[in-house]
Amino acid sequence: MDALVQPGMVSDLPSDTRNIDEDRSVSPEKDYFIARNGVRYAGTHLIIDLWGATNLDDPEHIDAVLRDAALATGATILHGHFHHFSPNGGVSGVLVLAESHVSIHSWPERDYAALDIFVCGDCDPYKALPALKRGFLPERVQLSEHKRGLIG
Repeated sequence: MDALVQPGMVSDLPSDTRNIDEDRSVSPEKDYFIARNGVRYAGTHLIIDLWGATNLDDPEHIDAVLRDAALATGATILHGHFHHFSPNGGVSGVLVLAESHVSIHSWPERDYAALDIFVCGDCDPYKALPALKRGFLPERVQLSEHKRGLIG
């Protein structure tokens, strides 16, 4: 498994890998990177844990809630796929967005769901939160943010 990079490690990139600062042919106006508060990055990735949540074993409901959440961010939905692990089991699924993705893995037996929302461009992932709260009625939400492709 030499091709895998362990978490926290940096791999050696091939010599043809382009850096936006080195390649002036990539116009900042066309690369969809975000510039906010003097920081330039590819997009915002929210890691969301829902505790005490409901409706976590119904793939159709989960699909509908995540679609509402994705549209609320301003994203364009390209494709969705959800897998139900058995009757009353968890659901794993993803919406592929033109701007990146929304994913979920649920454990209905623990009333818990792990979600990722990663969007770039003008999309605002925080606008998805009301739809998630309406759809899953969590007792508690844990949230962390990561800026992807941070340039500086």
